[in-house]
Amino acid sequence: MIRDILSISLLLLLLSCTVLCKLFAGGICVSLDVRQSPSLIKRPGDKVQISCSHDKTDYTLMLWYQRSPGDTALKLIGYLNYQAVTMEEPYKERFNISGDLSGVKNGSLTVRMTGVEHSAVYFCAASQAQ
Repeated sequence: MIRDILSISLLLLLLSCTVLCKLFAGGICVSLDVRQSPSLIKRPGDKVQISCSHDKTDYTLMLWYQRSPGDTALKLIGYLNYQAVTMEEPYKERFNISGDLSGVKNGSLTVRMTGVEHSAVYFCAASQAQ
């Protein structure tokens, strides 16, 4: 059935750091390319892994956000600081963040799809740790 199919739209986010600079870097910022997986369509029960990487050596914080359909708010899922993961409470059960930002800057977000509430645009962003 069409309504049983969940879509996860993944965006290639080119950070000009407008929001993240104000939050994490005191408003000073350098443009950064963050590479993310392409768009996917999955069914309930599927597990989805979204990859993200960048080349900025001093950016050791990778943040993951969710924007649900019809909602303009970006909700923080959690973040990776080097290898340490911090998850926001509402996402701990169905979401997992992994990776290692100490060398090659690669991370991933895994989502266990259970219903339409997981149909969203997922963003990956990078920042310097404060």
